[in-house]
Amino acid sequence: MAKVLKVAIVGCGKIADSHATQIRRIEGCELVGVCDREPLMAKQLCERFLAGAYFTDLEELLSSMQPDVVHITTPPAGHFELARLCMESGCNVYIEKPFTLTESEACTLIDMANTMECKLTVGHNEQFSHVARRMRCLVADGYLGDIVHMECHYGYDLSDPAYARALLGDKQHWVRKLPGKLLHNLISHGIAKIAEFLPGHDLQVFAHGFSSPLLRSIGESDIVDELRVIILGGRRTTASFTFSSQMRPSIHEFRIYGSKNGLILDLDHDILLPLRGAKYKSYADKFIPPVQFARHHLKAAITNFRLFLARDFHMDLGMKHLIEAFYRSIQEDGPVPIPYREIILTTKIMDRIFDQVRDVQMERQDDVLVRS
Repeated sequence: MAKVLKVAIVGCGKIADSHATQIRRIEGCELVGVCDREPLMAKQLCERFLAGAYFTDLEELLSSMQPDVVHITTPPAGHFELARLCMESGCNVYIEKPFTLTESEACTLIDMANTMECKLTVGHNEQFSHVARRMRCLVADGYLGDIVHMECHYGYDLSDPAYARALLGDKQHWVRKLPGKLLHNLISHGIAKIAEFLPGHDLQVFAHGFSSPLLRSIGESDIVDELRVIILGGRRTTASFTFSSQMRPSIHEFRIYGSKNGLILDLDHDILLPLRGAKYKSYADKFIPPVQFARHHLKAAITNFRLFLARDFHMDLGMKHLIEAFYRSIQEDGPVPIPYREIILTTKIMDRIFDQVRDVQMERQDDVLVRS
């Protein structure tokens, strides 16, 4: 029997609730402690989720509770130092997205994990939903053939009153201090989907970002909420990424096209649609595909309903599967659920996006100064 893993959470804000909820659902682990610099935040999470103890100092938690795994759910600026401190104490670490602020920080943590024989993962939980795992199996079985192109659309609704009001109304909000600001806190889920299937390490990134007319109408030009990206990877594989706060519907969709067939992953409705590579002859191509699409949608509805009845279709399901896979890799000393190559590639792409967006913003500011 595998030993019970002792788990701790650092950072007791909103996302910590999701982590604690999923940890409580997983057998073979125990939430032994939580930590936050604000005592009331640590205490309330500890009491609501029956953790062993609460702390305001991470080193004290590590020394007193000696956890096997630490979940870091703080704002991103603290991820690097907190993860480093945890690994120096021999802990395995789950870091909420974005993994780190830069590629160099990501490489340093991964090098450290390899040296100290700790394990790391990042909270790209959307890649572990039922449909995302089915897609991964189809790709691995060769359904696509050679991957040719990918498209990822990631919508975000700035009309969400809680988050938008806090961000847009506070010039000192921590999101504004990230290298990529709003984009930095949101796009890693979408970029990680591309990084998973993008071959090679060398790549070219072409990014264009701007503030939407809506933000400009309220005098907000510092926040970029519209982003378009083209990526060229190994073996001439290409990808496009779109982030938008204004596009309707506000979709979360990933499309991947191969030399044989294609796949559409609809994350909003948990639907995986296979795209037949060959066309039907003559008018058959106008009748058969619609029927096939209808059949796949109906099958998805039935599958989702059965999962719901089986209580395996709750919110943050992907997070539960990712945490379980990460814990299993620790207990069995197996491979981590998200390869380190993908984590580094995600941060590399994000670095290049933010550099280009920042350069364009600086050019625009210079133009304004010149005209004034």
